[in-house]
Amino acid sequence: MRNYLAEFIGTFALVFCGTGAIIIDQYTGGIVTNAGIALTFGLIVMCMIYALGDISGAHLNPAVSIAFTIAGRFPVRKLMPYIICQLAGATLASIILKTMFPGSKLLGATLPSGSVLQSFILEGILSFLLMLVILIVSGGSKERGMFAGLAVGAVVGLEALFAGPVCGASMNPARSFAPAIVSGHLQHLWLYIIAPITGTILSIPVYRLLHLKVSTPKG
Repeated sequence: MRNYLAEFIGTFALVFCGTGAIIIDQYTGGIVTNAGIALTFGLIVMCMIYALGDISGAHLNPAVSIAFTIAGRFPVRKLMPYIICQLAGATLASIILKTMFPGSKLLGATLPSGSVLQSFILEGILSFLLMLVILIVSGGSKERGMFAGLAVGAVVGLEALFAGPVCGASMNPARSFAPAIVSGHLQHLWLYIIAPITGTILSIPVYRLLHLKVSTPKG
Protein backbone atom coordinates (compact mmCIF):
# COMPACT_ATOMS: atom_id res chain seq x y z
CA MET A 1 0.00 0.00 0.00
CA ARG A 2 2.98 2.34 0.47
CA ASN A 3 3.52 2.34 -3.28
CA TYR A 4 -0.08 3.23 -4.05
CA LEU A 5 -0.24 5.95 -1.39
CA ALA A 6 3.00 7.47 -2.74
CA GLU A 7 1.56 7.60 -6.27
CA PHE A 8 -1.64 9.17 -4.93
CA ILE A 9 0.28 11.85 -3.01
CA GLY A 10 2.78 12.51 -5.80
CA THR A 11 0.16 12.96 -8.51
CA PHE A 12 -1.95 15.07 -6.17
CA ALA A 13 1.05 17.37 -5.60
CA LEU A 14 1.78 17.56 -9.33
CA VAL A 15 -1.75 18.61 -10.26
CA PHE A 16 -2.30 20.84 -7.23
CA CYS A 17 0.90 22.82 -7.77
CA GLY A 18 1.02 22.73 -11.58
CA THR A 19 -2.57 23.53 -12.43
CA GLY A 20 -2.73 25.71 -9.32
CA ALA A 21 -0.02 27.88 -10.86
CA ILE A 22 -2.13 28.22 -14.02
CA ILE A 23 -5.22 29.21 -12.03
CA ILE A 24 -3.33 31.69 -9.84
CA ASP A 25 -1.70 33.19 -12.94
CA GLN A 26 -5.17 33.87 -14.32
CA TYR A 27 -6.43 35.26 -11.01
CA THR A 28 -3.47 37.62 -10.63
CA GLY A 29 -3.46 38.92 -14.19
CA GLY A 30 -0.40 37.01 -15.36
CA ILE A 31 2.00 37.52 -12.44
CA VAL A 32 3.10 33.88 -12.45
CA THR A 33 3.77 33.94 -16.24
CA ASN A 34 4.21 31.01 -18.60
CA ALA A 35 7.83 30.62 -17.48
CA GLY A 36 6.66 30.43 -13.86
CA ILE A 37 4.08 27.79 -14.71
CA ALA A 38 6.67 25.70 -16.55
CA LEU A 39 9.09 26.06 -13.65
CA THR A 40 6.38 24.99 -11.19
CA PHE A 41 5.65 21.81 -13.14
CA GLY A 42 9.33 20.98 -13.49
CA LEU A 43 10.17 21.64 -9.84
CA ILE A 44 7.24 19.69 -8.38
CA VAL A 45 8.08 16.68 -10.56
CA MET A 46 11.71 16.87 -9.48
CA CYS A 47 10.79 17.18 -5.79
CA MET A 48 8.34 14.27 -5.90
CA ILE A 49 10.89 12.03 -7.62
CA TYR A 50 13.45 12.74 -4.91
CA ALA A 51 10.84 12.35 -2.17
CA LEU A 52 8.94 9.30 -3.45
CA GLY A 53 11.18 7.67 -6.04
CA ASP A 54 12.51 5.05 -3.62
CA ILE A 55 8.98 4.16 -2.53
CA SER A 56 6.86 3.88 -5.67
CA GLY A 57 9.20 4.98 -8.43
CA ALA A 58 7.33 8.30 -8.64
CA HIS A 59 5.65 7.57 -11.97
CA LEU A 60 2.94 10.21 -11.31
CA ASN A 61 1.70 9.50 -14.83
CA PRO A 62 -0.42 6.64 -16.25
CA ALA A 63 1.44 6.87 -19.58
CA VAL A 64 4.76 6.31 -17.80
CA SER A 65 3.37 3.33 -15.86
CA ILE A 66 1.99 1.81 -19.07
CA ALA A 67 5.31 2.27 -20.88
CA PHE A 68 7.28 0.76 -17.98
CA THR A 69 4.91 -2.24 -18.07
CA ILE A 70 5.29 -2.75 -21.82
CA ALA A 71 9.06 -2.40 -21.46
CA GLY A 72 9.00 -5.26 -18.96
CA ARG A 73 10.17 -3.11 -16.06
CA PHE A 74 6.92 -3.02 -14.11
CA PRO A 75 4.58 -5.86 -13.04
CA VAL A 76 1.25 -5.99 -14.86
CA ARG A 77 -0.62 -6.71 -11.61
CA LYS A 78 0.36 -3.28 -10.25
CA LEU A 79 -0.54 -1.28 -13.36
CA MET A 80 -4.26 -0.70 -12.73
CA PRO A 81 -3.83 0.13 -9.00
CA TYR A 82 -1.14 2.65 -9.96
CA ILE A 83 -3.36 4.28 -12.59
CA ILE A 84 -6.34 4.39 -10.23
CA CYS A 85 -4.26 6.05 -7.50
CA GLN A 86 -2.78 8.54 -9.97
CA LEU A 87 -6.21 9.52 -11.28
CA ALA A 88 -7.64 9.71 -7.76
CA GLY A 89 -4.84 11.94 -6.49
CA ALA A 90 -5.12 14.23 -9.49
CA THR A 91 -8.91 14.45 -9.17
CA LEU A 92 -8.76 15.33 -5.48
CA ALA A 93 -6.32 18.13 -6.31
CA SER A 94 -8.70 19.56 -8.93
CA ILE A 95 -11.66 19.31 -6.55
CA ILE A 96 -9.78 21.25 -3.88
CA LEU A 97 -8.69 23.88 -6.43
CA LYS A 98 -12.30 24.19 -7.61
CA THR A 99 -13.36 24.80 -4.01
CA MET A 100 -10.63 27.40 -3.52
CA PHE A 101 -11.12 29.13 -6.89
CA PRO A 102 -14.79 28.62 -7.86
CA GLY A 103 -14.53 31.27 -10.57
CA SER A 104 -11.99 29.28 -12.58
CA LYS A 105 -13.80 27.79 -15.56
CA LEU A 106 -11.02 25.52 -16.85
CA LEU A 107 -9.07 24.71 -13.64
CA GLY A 108 -5.90 24.51 -15.70
CA ALA A 109 -7.34 22.04 -18.22
CA THR A 110 -5.24 21.35 -21.31
CA LEU A 111 -6.82 22.57 -24.54
CA PRO A 112 -5.32 23.03 -28.02
CA SER A 113 -4.77 26.67 -28.95
CA GLY A 114 -4.32 25.68 -32.61
CA SER A 115 -5.46 22.64 -34.56
CA VAL A 116 -6.12 19.28 -32.92
CA LEU A 117 -3.55 17.62 -35.20
CA GLN A 118 -0.90 20.14 -34.20
CA SER A 119 -1.45 19.49 -30.49
CA PHE A 120 -1.65 15.72 -30.99
CA ILE A 121 1.74 15.65 -32.73
CA LEU A 122 3.26 17.97 -30.13
CA GLU A 123 1.96 15.93 -27.21
CA GLY A 124 3.18 12.72 -28.81
CA ILE A 125 6.70 14.04 -29.40
CA LEU A 126 6.93 15.67 -25.97
CA SER A 127 5.85 12.42 -24.30
CA PHE A 128 8.27 10.42 -26.44
CA LEU A 129 11.21 12.60 -25.35
CA LEU A 130 10.12 12.59 -21.71
CA MET A 131 9.82 8.80 -21.57
CA LEU A 132 13.12 8.31 -23.37
CA VAL A 133 14.87 10.36 -20.69
CA ILE A 134 13.02 8.47 -17.95
CA LEU A 135 14.03 5.08 -19.37
CA ILE A 136 17.65 6.16 -19.57
CA VAL A 137 18.01 7.71 -16.10
CA SER A 138 15.74 5.39 -14.09
CA GLY A 139 16.63 2.13 -12.42
CA GLY A 140 14.13 -0.58 -13.36
CA SER A 141 10.70 1.00 -12.97
CA LYS A 142 11.88 3.55 -10.39
CA GLU A 143 12.81 7.14 -11.11
CA ARG A 144 15.46 7.50 -8.45
CA GLY A 145 19.11 8.33 -8.04
CA MET A 146 21.16 11.49 -7.83
CA PHE A 147 20.32 12.84 -11.28
CA ALA A 148 16.97 11.21 -12.15
CA GLY A 149 14.83 13.88 -10.48
CA LEU A 150 16.87 16.71 -11.95
CA ALA A 151 16.83 15.27 -15.48
CA VAL A 152 13.13 14.40 -15.56
CA GLY A 153 12.07 17.65 -13.88
CA ALA A 154 14.18 19.63 -16.34
CA VAL A 155 12.58 17.91 -19.33
CA VAL A 156 9.07 18.56 -17.98
CA GLY A 157 9.87 22.22 -17.32
CA LEU A 158 11.59 22.69 -20.68
CA GLU A 159 8.76 21.15 -22.68
CA ALA A 160 6.10 23.08 -20.75
CA LEU A 161 8.06 26.29 -21.32
CA PHE A 162 7.96 26.24 -25.12
CA ALA A 163 4.96 23.99 -25.91
CA GLY A 164 2.60 24.90 -23.07
CA PRO A 165 1.04 27.91 -24.84
CA VAL A 166 0.19 25.75 -27.87
CA CYS A 167 -0.93 22.34 -26.58
CA GLY A 168 -0.75 22.62 -22.80
CA ALA A 169 2.28 20.29 -22.66
CA SER A 170 0.42 17.73 -20.58
CA MET A 171 2.42 14.56 -21.35
CA ASN A 172 0.29 13.01 -18.61
CA PRO A 173 -3.28 11.64 -18.89
CA ALA A 174 -3.87 12.11 -15.14
CA ARG A 175 -2.83 15.77 -15.27
CA SER A 176 -5.35 16.39 -18.07
CA PHE A 177 -8.07 14.04 -16.80
CA ALA A 178 -8.64 15.68 -13.43
CA PRO A 179 -9.26 19.33 -14.43
CA ALA A 180 -11.25 18.22 -17.48
CA ILE A 181 -13.57 16.03 -15.38
CA VAL A 182 -14.01 18.53 -12.54
CA SER A 183 -14.51 21.54 -14.85
CA GLY A 184 -16.63 19.61 -17.37
CA HIS A 185 -14.45 20.42 -20.40
CA LEU A 186 -14.15 16.97 -21.94
CA GLN A 187 -14.11 17.76 -25.65
CA HIS A 188 -10.37 17.26 -26.13
CA LEU A 189 -9.62 14.88 -23.27
CA TRP A 190 -9.14 11.94 -25.68
CA LEU A 191 -6.20 13.77 -27.26
CA TYR A 192 -4.40 14.11 -23.92
CA ILE A 193 -4.93 10.42 -23.18
CA ILE A 194 -4.02 8.85 -26.52
CA ALA A 195 -1.11 11.09 -27.58
CA PRO A 196 0.97 10.76 -24.37
CA ILE A 197 0.44 7.00 -24.20
CA THR A 198 1.39 6.63 -27.86
CA GLY A 199 4.49 8.79 -27.44
CA THR A 200 5.73 6.97 -24.35
CA ILE A 201 5.24 3.55 -25.95
CA LEU A 202 7.13 4.60 -29.10
CA SER A 203 10.13 5.55 -26.96
CA ILE A 204 10.66 1.94 -25.88
CA PRO A 205 12.07 0.52 -29.17
CA VAL A 206 14.23 3.62 -29.60
CA TYR A 207 15.64 3.19 -26.09
CA ARG A 208 16.39 -0.47 -26.80
CA LEU A 209 18.08 0.44 -30.07
CA LEU A 210 20.25 3.04 -28.35
CA HIS A 211 21.26 0.53 -25.68
CA LEU A 212 21.80 -2.40 -28.04
CA LYS A 213 24.94 -4.21 -26.99
CA VAL A 214 27.34 -4.69 -29.87
CA SER A 215 29.88 -7.48 -29.57
CA THR A 216 33.50 -6.46 -30.18
CA PRO A 217 35.53 -8.82 -32.40
CA LYS A 218 38.40 -10.44 -30.54
CA GLY A 219 41.95 -10.67 -31.88
